[in-house]
Amino acid sequence: MPASENNTIDVQEIENFAKDSAHWWDESGPFRPLHRLNPARMSYIRQQIEDHFSLSDPASLAPFKGLKVLDIGCGGGLVCEPMARLGADVNGIDADRNAIDVAIAHAAQSGLDIAYRNGSAESLLPKESGRYDVVLALEIIEHVADRDAFIESCAALCKPGGLIIFSTLNRTAKSYAMSIIAAEYILRWVPRGTHSWDKFVRPSELAASLRHAGLSAVNEKGLVINPLSGEFQISDKDVDVNYFMSARKPD
Repeated sequence: MPASENNTIDVQEIENFAKDSAHWWDESGPFRPLHRLNPARMSYIRQQIEDHFSLSDPASLAPFKGLKVLDIGCGGGLVCEPMARLGADVNGIDADRNAIDVAIAHAAQSGLDIAYRNGSAESLLPKESGRYDVVLALEIIEHVADRDAFIESCAALCKPGGLIIFSTLNRTAKSYAMSIIAAEYILRWVPRGTHSWDKFVRPSELAASLRHAGLSAVNEKGLVINPLSGEFQISDKDVDVNYFMSARKPD
């Protein structure tokens, strides 16, 4: 697939998402799976941030006040908005101009102050090097053209001692069956062609890329769907399909 002049953007991947960008906040639309998994995803993110920064009062209404957060591949803002409500100073960036327009409009309707930009992670460099306490790269690494270059950009944007949280899909037979055969062809949760199984990333591969970028993996959890309730939940052991990996940047 062709990459743009910003070498981690895969143009074809962006075009695949852009055609549905108007529906980012439609909970029954093409981004329905992200809406369904967002409560579990936010639970994981919040716990990792609270633990990493030893927040003194995580039960406060704005526990993340004072933290600068960057969400790379933010889409329509499904994570940026709850992060802003938790008090963080939130920036979102996405290569899909349509998604950014939707995110800006929805944040305005919600009365939230979020800085959104159209572009790539590396387009922020070197100006914003070391600016962010937390960098989020959620459901994006399996869509970039150069995984190692993308992770190096994430590391460069993070402050020394900061936290980077990734979520992605494992490259297993189970993930092919569930994320492509079931989700795209049988259940039709997402449009066909949303995922390329050969770009899914095994945890060992992600951990190796983190080490190459000078980062240390500090946590790994799975994200699984409960077959009875249909809800997503965090798993300590099952990383066969979806998983999170958090990394620390050295001081």
